[in-house]
Amino acid sequence: MAMTPATQQPPGTPQAADHSRERRRLHTKLKLATQIGEGIDGYIIGGIGMAMTALTADLHLSTFMEGLVGASPLIGIFVGGPLFGRLADRFGRRPVFLADMVVFLVGSVLQFFVTDGLQLFLIRLLMGVAIGGEYAIGAPLLSEYAPKQGRGRLLASLEISWYVGYALATVVGAVFADVDGGWRWSLASSAVLAVICVSLRGGIPESARWLLSRGRREEAEALIERYGIEIDVDAELDERNTSGQAGFWALFSREHLRSTVFASVFWAALVLPYFAIGTFWTQVFDALHMGDNAVAALLVYSFTAVAGVTAGCLVVDRIGRRRLLIPPFWITAVCLALVAVWPHSTPVIVAGFLFFIFLNAASSALTAVYPLEVFPTSLRATGVGFATAMSRVGAAVGTFLLPMGLDRFGVEFVLLVGAGVLAIGGLVSQFLAPETTDLDLAKAARTARGPIEG
Repeated sequence: MAMTPATQQPPGTPQAADHSRERRRLHTKLKLATQIGEGIDGYIIGGIGMAMTALTADLHLSTFMEGLVGASPLIGIFVGGPLFGRLADRFGRRPVFLADMVVFLVGSVLQFFVTDGLQLFLIRLLMGVAIGGEYAIGAPLLSEYAPKQGRGRLLASLEISWYVGYALATVVGAVFADVDGGWRWSLASSAVLAVICVSLRGGIPESARWLLSRGRREEAEALIERYGIEIDVDAELDERNTSGQAGFWALFSREHLRSTVFASVFWAALVLPYFAIGTFWTQVFDALHMGDNAVAALLVYSFTAVAGVTAGCLVVDRIGRRRLLIPPFWITAVCLALVAVWPHSTPVIVAGFLFFIFLNAASSALTAVYPLEVFPTSLRATGVGFATAMSRVGAAVGTFLLPMGLDRFGVEFVLLVGAGVLAIGGLVSQFLAPETTDLDLAKAARTARGPIEG
């Protein structure tokens, strides 16, 4: 029999009131712990953009090492996403949820003491591994406790946290910009957020869905009853029996290849232009002969993104997943192409970048939604971890190559490449994106699953 909160204690009884209080406390704690973790990711990525000029001078970085430092967290995610995802699917969500935040904390502090570019690269590479772990476990754990109605808005709110973290890092970086060695303080300040997050993650229980996926029904039902979790138990158990093999290589089986390709490609196409341009915003604006306005423009860039992802969060459950993803891909591709064609027109540059930032961020709300919905529980963390890794491979390549691309080919070429990446994302999404709005997670994964037709 499928078990939902409605099958438990009648409303108005003391037991039901206790369950309601416990459920609210757990949801609040889990949501905060996950949102802050997501915000730290944005904070770490955003902080380097403001610090890059100063640390490049202080550490005497070459253009090559500058690109490596900028891309280092994105490279680390390539390892951390699949590694932590597989660990979370095999050993449970709870231990991994705490361990990766400890890595954030240690790495944040160590950034303050670096003496050369190689040290900073290695430390931020390790932090990137933890970021990959955060993607692979934080949002999946939250999704497995979320009700099916409103799940998209709840998960998309994590992306608001990411952009708020990114914007906050930009502000902190601006505050320390005129301080001697201020980049050290701005980068290390992420330790404050990590301490708060570690304290919140203690005591959070294991995922009931994960327990069901491991055949531990009694433990799962105890959690469902205690916290009033909305789970279609029969559908989850049926999905366990029909979703095929488990393990990393199952992502490339006939049953799951479509979901793996879709989640990886759409995510990579969204973040590659955003990370590359955001990390080297000053250089891009210099190439567009607007260098005097670069700092102000970066602040506008960050807060426009916050507005965009907030808008995406508000409409994700109203208009559906596909409508929020596909049209913005094509529009943002056109925006970057127009700036490339008219690189000396201030109105085109301003309008093009504002539309690109806003719509790209709105669609990016789905990076915290779609990957969690297209994989079954037995593969959810592994699938999200792999898609995260692929997205960051794209972002890392773009971030690494952008400064060299500007030097060799010019800003017009760089922007046209970004437009092409967005167009590829739109094309793949047009054919592979499922509609999963308001479906139970097990049913959403079943809808998305299937071989790619020839």
